[in-house]
Amino acid sequence: MASFTDSIFYVFIFLSTYAQVFFFVTYLENRKKIVIRTGDIKLTSYPAVTVTVPCWNEEKTIEKTVRSILELNYPKDKLTIFLVDDGSTDGTWDVIRKFANHANVKVFRKPNGGKYTVLNFGLEHMTTDFFACLDADSFVHPEALVRSMSYFEKDPATMAVAPSVTVYKPKNIIQNAQEAEYHMGVYLKKMLGFLGAIHVTPGPFTIFRKCVFTDLGPYRHGHNTEDMEIAYRMQKNHYKIEHCNDAYVYTNTPNTVRTLYKQRLRWIYGFINNTIDYKDVLFRKRYGNFALFTLPTIIVSIFSVGYIFGKIVERFVMYAYHKIIQFKTVGFEFRLHVPTLDLFYINIQSIIFLSIVIYSLVLFSMLFGRKMSEGKWGFSWHMFYFFPIFSMLAPLWLFKAVYNTVLAKRPAWR
Repeated sequence: MASFTDSIFYVFIFLSTYAQVFFFVTYLENRKKIVIRTGDIKLTSYPAVTVTVPCWNEEKTIEKTVRSILELNYPKDKLTIFLVDDGSTDGTWDVIRKFANHANVKVFRKPNGGKYTVLNFGLEHMTTDFFACLDADSFVHPEALVRSMSYFEKDPATMAVAPSVTVYKPKNIIQNAQEAEYHMGVYLKKMLGFLGAIHVTPGPFTIFRKCVFTDLGPYRHGHNTEDMEIAYRMQKNHYKIEHCNDAYVYTNTPNTVRTLYKQRLRWIYGFINNTIDYKDVLFRKRYGNFALFTLPTIIVSIFSVGYIFGKIVERFVMYAYHKIIQFKTVGFEFRLHVPTLDLFYINIQSIIFLSIVIYSLVLFSMLFGRKMSEGKWGFSWHMFYFFPIFSMLAPLWLFKAVYNTVLAKRPAWR
């Protein structure tokens, strides 16, 4: 039995190593295509864009969000902003009404129906050829829109462009760990863009051609992850999604374990259930790397996290059990043992080597993601916060998401 469980462990380690090496090879093949622009960009033409901002109890952040859109380096007569209050119970409506005097801002109020209903409301009222959403807790870099639009100008086949989302002013260890994670996400998103395998078009400022929705239909609930569901639908219909690594969006992230847990529970639950809804694309060559690499890699990651966590718990229980037996047999004995270094005892098994490879490549993804996000190389303590915090917490929201899926229990938005 032990050899069987060890074999499973080795399989997970191998697949995790394979995924990280695959990303790294993709980076090596495409590194010259990764451009970080610092100056102004001029487009041949400036297509009209509608930005919809769903607002639900966002009185503390919505003003900064709207001002960041108004400060975009884009012709004001080509930019329309919809501020939609989705039945807020705080002072959100009073805040957004202050912007009604701007010529390119339209303010709406509707009964609460969820974020996807707000986005569809925006689609129904838009008259432009491009559509974007910006979450009301996020802020855009002044060049974000023009940099994203350059991808559409470069390739008419591009149907959506996702931005680089990073953490806005992290203030504690929980947000610091997320900052390192988001840096890694920037790197991975760019690699998935090269592979044509992006599985999420983030709520913070992904730009779409209008024809995506006229051809494929409006947003769906998508298990409270409508930005994931529309990406799945686009991939199934062979619509090209790009990633603009220098279109920066800064987002407020959960600052407590509880709020982080609720957010990630919703995300993992959404992934599991959207993948079930689109299970017919899995391992189908016609759907490209999205079906052959992205989805299988995430599925393997979920199973490996659960399995490794189970092994850790099992070993801890066995260790505690043996200590209890020892205590009952010989009583409590405290002995201070100072270890000495002897190279003979260093474990050089392949599992150790592969683990070092995995963690080294994960650190590289954070480093290069930071380079793309902040324009600078260098280690940050935030990168080292990531490993213990997410190692302890990720299994919790993973198991809960599986539990909710089995019992058909939908997690709350917040």
